[in-house]
Amino acid sequence: MKGRRNERLHAMERIGQPPTTDLPLDWGVASWAMPGESETGDLHLVAPYPGGFLFAVADGLGHGAGAAFAARQAIATLAGNAALPVVELMRLSHEALHNTRGAALALVSLRHRDRTLQWLSVGNVDAALVRAAGGRHDRVVLRGGVVGHQLPPLRSTTASMARGDLLVVATDGVRSDFADDLRPGAPQVVADQVLARFGKTSDDALVLAARLGSAP
Repeated sequence: MKGRRNERLHAMERIGQPPTTDLPLDWGVASWAMPGESETGDLHLVAPYPGGFLFAVADGLGHGAGAAFAARQAIATLAGNAALPVVELMRLSHEALHNTRGAALALVSLRHRDRTLQWLSVGNVDAALVRAAGGRHDRVVLRGGVVGHQLPPLRSTTASMARGDLLVVATDGVRSDFADDLRPGAPQVVADQVLARFGKTSDDALVLAARLGSAP
């Protein structure tokens, strides 16, 4: 069942990839719903904007329809405002989710010009930047809170993203040690492998992977 669900999702993602920009980027996503649920509360967004890309992963609290509704509200809000700084996007999402059960949310904004990313996470959606040149991974700072109900003081951090580096964002349905032995690779392959190896069958789970490629 999980494999069939992932195959359908991957086909949708290939059709829905963002238009070509001057920043060569490949990405892929893999996810599953917790057994017994008809829909997942873990959703993602990859949205190009003039000058960059926004990556977002929302994890609606709990499972089922209520969690999916909260995640959809977050993604819809972000999709229409992708060019804004991530702190402002987090505040907008918080306002949009007041009447939902809330969500954990990770935001990563990658700028074309200097290939720097600005990232921010509230809740337990984790993100790692895996270096093509090797060395220690960069990790997003996880800030406690629930988007829609209780925001912590918001402060984004920045990192540089070189050609070949791999960004991986994962919900808490994926074990937190998912990035320990990661190496850059084809994003869809990485997303599939991380979900298969570290995903928890007791929860919704989602892995989004993106790699900055070579110049055309």
